[in-house]
Amino acid sequence: MNIPAFLKKNSFVLGLLLIFVLAEIGLMFWNPMETSRRFAKDDFTKTLYHHDWSRTGAVFYGNSAVTGAYMEDKSSVKLVEMGMSLGKLTDLKEILQRELYNVQGELVIGIDVHTMLDKMDTDYRFPWHKPWYKPYVYAYRADFLDTGTEFVRNLALKGSLDYQPRWIDKELYYGRESSDQLVKDWARYNEKYNWMTLADMKDNVEALQWVINYSKQRNLPLRVVWMPFIQGHEKPPYTEAMKQEVNSRLQASDVPVLDLMDRYEPRLFHDLVHLNREEGAPVFTKEVDAWLLSLRKPQKS
Repeated sequence: MNIPAFLKKNSFVLGLLLIFVLAEIGLMFWNPMETSRRFAKDDFTKTLYHHDWSRTGAVFYGNSAVTGAYMEDKSSVKLVEMGMSLGKLTDLKEILQRELYNVQGELVIGIDVHTMLDKMDTDYRFPWHKPWYKPYVYAYRADFLDTGTEFVRNLALKGSLDYQPRWIDKELYYGRESSDQLVKDWARYNEKYNWMTLADMKDNVEALQWVINYSKQRNLPLRVVWMPFIQGHEKPPYTEAMKQEVNSRLQASDVPVLDLMDRYEPRLFHDLVHLNREEGAPVFTKEVDAWLLSLRKPQKS
C-alpha cells in the first residue's frame, strides 16, 4: 500500500477526522457540563459545586427525598448532603467504583420507595452514564442546543456574549400540596412504578450488596435510613417485599438501620415522599443526628 498516495487522496476526510478527534479531546478536558455555568447540572455535580469541588467527606446519599429532608447546615453531624434527583443505589456504586468521590468517616444511605427501582427515570447528565465511545457533543446534544440557541440569540439580537447562568441549586420542597395534587401524584406513581416487583430491583439489590462489601473492605461505617412516606397513605405494593429483602442483607452485615418510613404525619410533608422545608426537614435532621450520634457512643459492657 502506497501510504503517501493514500494520505494525499484522503486528505480532506482525514483532516476532518483529525479536527473531530482534537475537538473531542478538547471538550473532554474542558468538560463544560461540569465547569461552565452555561450548562445545567446534575445533582452530583451540584453537590461538588456547593462543597468547593471537594470530593472527600462523610456522606448522606440518596435521592431527592434526602435532598429535601436532610438540612446539612442545621445538622450537628455535618454530613455532605448527596441527595440526587432520580438517584439510585446503582448510581452510588458508580460513584464509588469510579472513585468520583472518596467517602470517609461515615456513609449514610437514605432509601425511599423509589431508590431501589431499576427502571426509575434517571438523569442522563450523570457523568457515569456517558459511554467512552459516545462523542461529547452528541451525548449532551440537548444541552448544547439550549446554550447554542441562547448564544446565537443574544449575539444576533443584543450584540452580546452574555448568558444567563443555569440554575445551580437543588430542588427543595416548601409548603404542602393540595389533596387533589396528592391524588394526581399517586396516579402517576401507579402508572409508572407501582406495578413493579422485586424482579425490577435486581440491579439495585446487587448494588446494595456491592456497597455493603465495599464498606466492609474499607472499614467504612455504613448506616441506612428508611426515608419517610406520608403517614396514613397507601404505599406502593412492592414496599414490604423490598424492605424485607434490603433489611435481610443489612442485618446479615450488622448495618444499623433507622426506619422512619411510617413515622411522620402529613403536616410535615410537601407531597407523598418529600418532607417540607419548614417543618418536616428540621424534625428529620434532628432525629437522624441523634441516632447517628448514639451509634458513635461507646456501648456499655
